[in-house]
Amino acid sequence: MMGCKGSSGTGVRYKLTLATGLLECLCFAGVVFGWASLVFVLKTDGYFSDLCINATDASGELGTDCSLQDENFSLFFPVASFMNNFLTLPNGFFYDHFGTMATRFLAIFLYTTGTLIVALSNKALSILLFPALSIVAVGGILFLMTNMQVGNLFGYHRSTIITVYNGAFDSSSVIFLIIKVLYERGVSLRSSFLFLSACNLIHLLRTLFLMPKSHIPYPIPDDYKYGMSCAKSHSYNVEQYEAERGPSSDRGRGVADEPLETDTLQLTDNSEQDSFRSCVLSWFFLWHLIWLSVMQLRHYFFIGTLNPMLNRLANQDPDIVSDYTNAFAFTQFCGVLCAPWNGLLMDRHKRKPLDPGVSEQEADLRSSVLSLLLTSLQCLLFSICASIPFLPLQYVTFILQVLNRSFLYGGNAAFISIAFPARHFGKLYGLAMSLSAVVSLLQYPCFALNKVLGGDPFCVNIILTVLTLLAFIHPVYVFLHCRELAKQRENPQNCAC
Repeated sequence: MMGCKGSSGTGVRYKLTLATGLLECLCFAGVVFGWASLVFVLKTDGYFSDLCINATDASGELGTDCSLQDENFSLFFPVASFMNNFLTLPNGFFYDHFGTMATRFLAIFLYTTGTLIVALSNKALSILLFPALSIVAVGGILFLMTNMQVGNLFGYHRSTIITVYNGAFDSSSVIFLIIKVLYERGVSLRSSFLFLSACNLIHLLRTLFLMPKSHIPYPIPDDYKYGMSCAKSHSYNVEQYEAERGPSSDRGRGVADEPLETDTLQLTDNSEQDSFRSCVLSWFFLWHLIWLSVMQLRHYFFIGTLNPMLNRLANQDPDIVSDYTNAFAFTQFCGVLCAPWNGLLMDRHKRKPLDPGVSEQEADLRSSVLSLLLTSLQCLLFSICASIPFLPLQYVTFILQVLNRSFLYGGNAAFISIAFPARHFGKLYGLAMSLSAVVSLLQYPCFALNKVLGGDPFCVNIILTVLTLLAFIHPVYVFLHCRELAKQRENPQNCAC
């Protein structure tokens, strides 16, 4: 591949794109998931303090009851997380239709607007936090969406890079912990968010110089260039490129002369079989959606109830709660360290020759089974630990939660990129995230049931633990699908091709 300074210049550009994308996801994209840390700052600054009332406790002493304030704060994360996921569907269509540059300009506009609203808010305008944090969340997911295609530049490590970016997205929640620590040392909330807003200049420069105008195709053509450079860049239509490439170009080895037909997903380039509608109506997409939705609901309920749960287990001791909140925020930062393990699992076959008759897509699917199964098992263990009302055990819960979360979202994006055509990635990724957001609205009846039970989440946690067992259907189905393909190769006369 030749750039303006030859192949070495192209390699440097690829690596710079990778590194700056990792920094962007790590420092900006998923900051709203550090909500538990930001709550401390907002409470200290008096946001929604008008909801606190004077009350008499059980011992007859006069005190302050801020339960209504806490309930209001508990709504922020569900609202922001819902908007973050639900609007991924129209954003996915926007990304597939208008390309990377237009999508990133939209992300920059949203992120700048959201951070400026937070910076200009105060306790008298507490309600502004609802739209502001939602807008920041949507802008952040757009940064992640446009960055995941960078994995296409590094074919053998494609899934690894996708999962690393998703891990960095999770780890960016540590930014609100940093804001909390800086606040305790005299840096105002306004100054921190003005700084985040000013950093959008970095996103703009990266959009112009290190990202394509359209999309990064896979695999990379020999003459592919992108971004502003001394050479003219080539803009590729992903749909046209996939159609022209044909099925015979799968890594150039071991691809069957006649692709085998499957019951749910055609591993061919037939436009009707690979249409967006056929992908959405496939069993692959249905079980993947259930896999994503039940685990995401489990995580959202845990994060949304973390602060009251810690208060309950710590007997309302603010110092203990602060220490555990800091520990939780720190473990979130480790998501970027956990995510590559999942990618390495999915890419472990890349440098091995394909068996006769096996396409690259089939090999990728077979390799994804272990990742899907481990992710489901992690969620089950995390849910069990979160259900046990023992405070020191929550350190283990935090570790399992960040490990599972990094596997979940990295595996979600990687599986969609493997199982479905690249031209539908944005739409399918957006649809999966949007529909899972609708399922996440079950948080509200969970919160209501939790309140009816006196604030003890044990029963709700047990219900959610049982629900996570549905996630195991997906890896089992993909395994059976790959086994059926193998049987078809062994007995081609039994294949209805």
